[in-house]
Formats: sequence, C-alpha cells, structure tokens
Amino acid sequence: MANLKDIKRKIGSVSNTQKTTRAMKLVSTAKLKRTEELAKQSKVYAKKLTEMLGEISNKIQNSNAEGLDNKFFKKSENPKVVDIVFVTADKGLCGGFNVQTLKRVKQLVEEYKAKDVNIRLRAVGRKGIDYFKFNNIELSSEVVGLSSAPTYQKAQEFISELVDEYMNNTTDKIILVHNGYVNIITQEIREDHLLPIDASSITGDDENSYSDLEIEPEGNENELLEALVTKYVEYNMYYALIDSLAAEHSARMQAMDSATNNAKEMVANLKVEYNKARQQAITTELIEIISGVESMK
Repeated sequence: MANLKDIKRKIGSVSNTQKTTRAMKLVSTAKLKRTEELAKQSKVYAKKLTEMLGEISNKIQNSNAEGLDNKFFKKSENPKVVDIVFVTADKGLCGGFNVQTLKRVKQLVEEYKAKDVNIRLRAVGRKGIDYFKFNNIELSSEVVGLSSAPTYQKAQEFISELVDEYMNNTTDKIILVHNGYVNIITQEIREDHLLPIDASSITGDDENSYSDLEIEPEGNENELLEALVTKYVEYNMYYALIDSLAAEHSARMQAMDSATNNAKEMVANLKVEYNKARQQAITTELIEIISGVESMK
C-alpha cells in the first residue's frame, strides 16, 4: 500500500491540474463565443462576395463567344507545381484538432507526388511548422501568430504572394486546407481549391439565368473580374483563419472538459486509495497495541 503522504501529495497535484483545466475550458468557451459570432458575420460577407463573382463571371461567359477566357478560371489538367496552404494552431492542448489537418495534408502530398507533381507547402501555425520541421520536410513559407490572431491585412499579405506567383505561372494550383468549425462539439476538415476557380461552383447550375447586372464602362469586364477574384481569394484566406480559430477553441474546450472530468475521477480514486491506506494503518496500529497488551498478561 502506498504511503499516505505520497497519496496526499498526488491528490493535491491532480486537484491543481483540475483547477487549471477548468479555467482553460472557461477561457476557451468565452473566446469561442466571440470567434463564432465573427465567423458567422464573415461567412455572410463571403457568401455575398461569391454570389457577385458568380453573377459577373456568368454574365461574361454568356456574352462572349469564347466564353470565360480568364487566367483565374483556366483549369490545368496536368499541373506541374501545386501550392498547399494549411492552417494549424499556434498552441496545443486541443485534442486531435491539428492532427486531422496534418493527416489530410500528408494525404494530398502523397496523391500529387504519385503524379510527379512538385508540391510546395505553405504553413500557417506553429504546430504544423514544428511537425514538418521535425520530420525534415521543407516548407516554402511559414507564418507564426496569424492563426491565433487573424486579421484581414495579414491574411492578404500572406496570400497575395501566392496569387502573384499563380499569375506569373510559377504555380499551377493553390489548395487551402484547414479544420473548420461546424458546431460546439464538431469540427471538419475543409479543402478549398482557391485557384484556379471552378466556375461551376460559383455560377450555379443555370448558366443562362437572367441578371440585371450592368457592367460599366463596357469592355472593362475582365479587369473587374480580376479585382473581384483577388478579393475573393484574399477573403477566403481570411475566413479560413477565423473558421479554424473557432474550431480550435471548440476543440480545446472539449479537450479541457475531458481533462477536468478525468482529473475529477482520478481525485476520487486517490481519495478511496488514501482512505484504504489510512484504515489499514489504523488497523495495523490496533493489532500492535492488542498484541502488546496480550503479551503483558
């Protein structure tokens, strides 16, 4: 049986851990509420931006005999260079949140390498950076601090470099991978093909749908389209960061709740063990006293 002093020390240690995990859960809950509201607002804006882009691209496609002849919409059947941008957390203690993202990124890398495609990894978040560095896998670019405190300006600065490289034919495809927020207990991996844009995914099923949208001055359609696409890609990057942050907070909240419950259960078991050890010690002392009295008779 373990020493009473050791058991008591363990109970104190686990109780302190329980207080810490409970506090972390409360902090994550408060942060989740703020980030969740921001994610909802950003999603509405992203949806409107996508609708406008779809409407304009659809109008251009229907009015031009050659269809939608724009670099941002040209699919590369056999891409030679693919950029994979992935978002992970800067901190741990959030369960399998980062693991799921890294698992999907590794799958994509294997799929494209099997096709002899050159993969360039762009990492956002310390956990993803540390993982690939530990495995001696080269990263083309890395950013720390952006996933924990996303701003539109920083997201724009990060993704604009990739957009420029796409326009200069340095890369053929840009894929964005992150773990997104579904609800307070669920996260899901989201994979967005930022560039080139699949026109069918934003224009809808009815390509001949009527639109009263007028583009002025005439002949400036492609210029307007390119400006909108740039904004569309930048905002998708920004929204992915917010979506990932909301998912991170929900994952950490669950992880800390689970840790708190486990600590509570461990404290209860240690108290039972302590009481048993204490009872055994008392019983041993009583037996020694009785044996001493008997020997004196």
